[in-house]
Amino acid sequence: MASRRRLIAGNWKMNNTVPEAVVLAQEISNNFERDYSHRVDVAVLPPYVDLKPVTTVFEFDRVDIAVGAQNVYWQQAGAYTGEISVAMLKDIRCEFCLVGHSERRELFGETNEEVNLKAKALIAGGIKPIVCVGESLSMRDGGAYLDYVTAQVKAAFAGIDEAAAKECVVAYEPVWAIGTGRTATPEQAEEVCSAIRAQLSQMYGEEVSEAMRILYGGSMNEGNADLLLAMPNIDGGLIGGASLKAKSFIEIVKAALR
Repeated sequence: MASRRRLIAGNWKMNNTVPEAVVLAQEISNNFERDYSHRVDVAVLPPYVDLKPVTTVFEFDRVDIAVGAQNVYWQQAGAYTGEISVAMLKDIRCEFCLVGHSERRELFGETNEEVNLKAKALIAGGIKPIVCVGESLSMRDGGAYLDYVTAQVKAAFAGIDEAAAKECVVAYEPVWAIGTGRTATPEQAEEVCSAIRAQLSQMYGEEVSEAMRILYGGSMNEGNADLLLAMPNIDGGLIGGASLKAKSFIEIVKAALR
């Protein structure tokens, strides 16, 4: 853990108009101490329309908070109405992008193969993918959740070499603990994050797997962040609801400093 720098990433999902996003970004910036960035990486992932305004707030204030996107398409350009390319994200200085979030998989039918294509396109374009994996409640109750999640990891990283994999982040998000108020216990989260690292070690070797960051993304908040971040294979959080309130988000960042 000592060699892995923690990452706290706030996924705003489909929330905040441009004025609301600017206010939230400004509140986060105002409460962000400059020395935080010496010890933890922090990012926010707003909707597409908010990316540029939020980036402008952080750049004007000269705070070291990265901006990332929630989704991307793998083609470079063309007749893909409604989609956004890697180059478009790169042009507004996105550093991260989610791929395979459970809501994309469940609501919009995103497949493991599409997740893999998106991850490869982001890597080629110099943006770090945050690859989301996780199981449903029925999968957990059925007992095969470790095999299911590690299969998602294997599929997402197919054809991605060691050097590129090192730049990627994995986010474990149990579907049953997203937006439900339910949270995996630290031990439950650690069990799966440990299995993810073991799968990465099988694919890339121990040195690479130990360098890669694994986040927990199921209803982490200021009340449970300390216990979750104390686990050896949890290197940060993909924060949903708690990232929409500046005070809560900053408290989670502070937890990552401890």
